[in-house]
Amino acid sequence: MPSHWDDAADVVVIGAGAAGLPAAIVAREAGASVIVVEAEHHTGGHAIVSGGNVSLGGGNRFQIKYGIDDSAEILFRDLIDWSVVEPNGAPPYRFNDHELVRAFADHSVAALDFLVDHGVVIIDQAPDNLSGHEIGMSVPRTLHCAAMDWPLVQTGTPAEPAVQATTSSGNGLMQPLEAAARKAGVKILLGQRMTAIQRESPRAGRVTGLAVDDAGATRHIRAHKAVIIASGGSSGNINFRRMFDPRLTEEYCGLAGMPWSDQDASGELAAMAIGASLWGLTSFAGEYGTGVTKPGSIGCQYGYANLRWFPGSKVFDRARAVGLKVADWQDVILVNMLGNRFYDETGRQFTPNLFGSFTPYVQGSFRNATTVKYNPSNFINAALSGIGDGRNGGGPIWAVFDSDAAAREGWEPSPPYVDSDAGFFFSADSVEALAAKILMKYQRVPMPSHNLAATVSRYNGFVDTGVDADFDKPRPRYKIAKPPFYAAWATPVMHDARAGLRINARCQVIDQTGAVIAGLYCGGESAGGISLHGLPRAICQGLIAGRAAAAEPRAG
Repeated sequence: MPSHWDDAADVVVIGAGAAGLPAAIVAREAGASVIVVEAEHHTGGHAIVSGGNVSLGGGNRFQIKYGIDDSAEILFRDLIDWSVVEPNGAPPYRFNDHELVRAFADHSVAALDFLVDHGVVIIDQAPDNLSGHEIGMSVPRTLHCAAMDWPLVQTGTPAEPAVQATTSSGNGLMQPLEAAARKAGVKILLGQRMTAIQRESPRAGRVTGLAVDDAGATRHIRAHKAVIIASGGSSGNINFRRMFDPRLTEEYCGLAGMPWSDQDASGELAAMAIGASLWGLTSFAGEYGTGVTKPGSIGCQYGYANLRWFPGSKVFDRARAVGLKVADWQDVILVNMLGNRFYDETGRQFTPNLFGSFTPYVQGSFRNATTVKYNPSNFINAALSGIGDGRNGGGPIWAVFDSDAAAREGWEPSPPYVDSDAGFFFSADSVEALAAKILMKYQRVPMPSHNLAATVSRYNGFVDTGVDADFDKPRPRYKIAKPPFYAAWATPVMHDARAGLRINARCQVIDQTGAVIAGLYCGGESAGGISLHGLPRAICQGLIAGRAAAAEPRAG
């Protein structure tokens, strides 16, 4: 332990996101003093730039209002159902930790009530299956947080008044929670990056507090009762994520949620350094849901389909470009570093099974798997396959198109829509010259001009015949023929992490011998064990961890 402490509270929370702020609020309301340590200079984490979709079922007030018969037991059985498979044969629920699923199911109704009671406006409509990834097949469960009049961090301005109460936004979740935390008396320290979790001895005894980096100075914060890790996932840490999937090398640099916040595995690594175990590793690379996605916008580093940055945002200096949102993948071809096509451009990423994806669905029935038509979505696997040079990682993927395609899409291929300065967008008056221009740090080999020219020529021939003889793209529609020609970054995007620290139902962190690390809790994407996308598990586990931490005996 350090020789002195610079600050202290009963409960110290790492991270001011969808797990951290609920944890802080309920711990404070239970009578504990609370400090939240946040590495960024703003709150909200990845959650504030999310779609604001909260799939909290179990028989909540909106399900009851709209006649949807759900319960904690139905939800629990859904999320451990071994018999459900995706169209590519992957099982989304088979490896879930039953103890953690039970806790999630039992707390889901209360979690929604907590949000409403703390200022979050839920759009008053029937729960749906939109963005309800891995949330069960029995009934629709997804609800949406209204943006209201909070300034959106993506734009710097509120949503249009006419749609504020009907637009789903993570901003409408996290802004009220920050206000509730401050009103409750939670102390939030911004720009303080946790560097270590301290314990009575390196691998034994209670957790006692944190070390943080405060503008280059080290400060020590005492936790009299507990530390809660709510620092987010690990998708932004290249070496950490490659433990689960060696293909995820440095070119996958457009993590969803960046540059607002990173998923740097800091909480996981700090806990592992004092003995914590990882959990649920299969789910990280599971071929279901949205762990790795097809880009929705091209020509920019941050191309996640459901998030675009605009010049009014306080982080636009780091985002640098809005991106060109793709309406029709017929308007481009996608090529690898060598200028070769690799898959049907209209192909899908890994898909989730949602309520209504197939019928009939019967919990735990062996017939469920036979109901699903095998139809693998292998776009991501093809994009990550590489160029056969003995290196891991697929390398940059480029969307190649011409000026006619830009006109059809309504694209403006210039700043602030594209990022030429950092090497995520190129243009030229010939296809050969375009290939020669593609020089940037992730393009580890020059693109052969003759390869790209041959690829474009062959594809134009497919447009003439109406048949893609290489990848079965449904009737190629448009030639790439009118200069100028463009190459826009279209590399897959890392989205979320579904593996992390081992916890129990009380969200206590477990060490590598299976024992509880006293005084250490974890929730959200820092934790493993449930392959459940997004906000619901973060909110539920934050509430569980906050209440349990506040009930710990006070030490020191």
